[in-house]
Amino acid sequence: MYRLVLASLLFISVSAVAQQGRKIHFKSILVDTHNDIPSSAISDGLVFDQSLLHKAHSDLQRMKEGGVDAQFFSIWCDGNKQNPYAWANREIDTVLAWTNRNPDRMIQAFTTADIKKAAKENKLAVLLGVEGGHMMENDLNKLEALYKRGVRYMTVTWNNSTPWASSALDETTRADSLKHKGLTEFGKQVIKKMNEWGMLVDLSHVGEQTFWDIIAITEKPVLVSHSCVYALCPHRRNLKDEQIKAVAKNGGVIHLNFYSGFLDPAFEARSDAFTAKHKTEMDSLLKVNSEPYFMQVYLFNKYPDEVKGLRPPLSLLIDHLDYMVKLAGVDHVGLGSDFDGVNSLPEGLEGVEDFPKITDELVKRGYNKKDIRKILGGNLLRVFKANENK
Repeated sequence: MYRLVLASLLFISVSAVAQQGRKIHFKSILVDTHNDIPSSAISDGLVFDQSLLHKAHSDLQRMKEGGVDAQFFSIWCDGNKQNPYAWANREIDTVLAWTNRNPDRMIQAFTTADIKKAAKENKLAVLLGVEGGHMMENDLNKLEALYKRGVRYMTVTWNNSTPWASSALDETTRADSLKHKGLTEFGKQVIKKMNEWGMLVDLSHVGEQTFWDIIAITEKPVLVSHSCVYALCPHRRNLKDEQIKAVAKNGGVIHLNFYSGFLDPAFEARSDAFTAKHKTEMDSLLKVNSEPYFMQVYLFNKYPDEVKGLRPPLSLLIDHLDYMVKLAGVDHVGLGSDFDGVNSLPEGLEGVEDFPKITDELVKRGYNKKDIRKILGGNLLRVFKANENK
């Protein structure tokens, strides 16, 4: 009898948390600052406004189910891609095609006011972020043209450096071959122009020297669109404590990446063991496509039961969030999922429909309604507004 009573009380408690979380979640404006479905859609022939369940992390209906109010769609191509500016425009065309054929469900947003208006109208606010300075092809006129098409942030580098800014990957693994570290004079011009136009400067992927060079010259709050905590997972893509504090001092916001490898320091070893097990198949795949990431995505999709055992718990994502809040304050943290740009996510996060689970976890950790609303989107809206032209 005692066990039945205890079980009933536990069920009631869990149910109450879920109800409270759901109420907060769907009354907040949720802004996700990084989703890679545009490039995935083109490479895999996927259509965003059709059901992509079991095919992709994202589709329009599931974004609605997950309470996503505003989505920054990542405009990205590999650093080795020929004509990256043309590729950027092709991806923008794709996103706008989805938007234009769903006027009752989607609307392109250029400002914070647009995001709030879309939320009131129960439409998805569609925003664009270019991932990697290589996509502007060292031409400020092309960058301005992207801004005029609606691009509202640019990640200064992707994994590859540009002639004017060094990436985290290159600063840590290819330092001897770099012609420069940090920003060049042209790189400083790029940052100043972005500040002038109202394009958010995104510091995910950049090297430490580039990070500090930008912090020194930017006149606007910065964005870190999809990165985590180095102290909890020492990966080059994550931010060290002094960097986290610097973003807070700048008035910026850091959006947490959901990728297992940026959350769990033990994930890489588990992932390496998985690929070693399938080495023969992996070697064959690399002959077809020399990019290890694509090979790994293929293998992860082929062996889903094995891959389940590689995933960290959802609580680890919230640990990263807690760490940043304690170090920098709740005003400087948000969510930048990297859905459809990663091959492994924490347990319980299968796609965009699962965003409410994060809110439930925040309620369990004792976050109040005001702070949860900041984390879900309020902090981004503040930083976005501060970057807009007056």
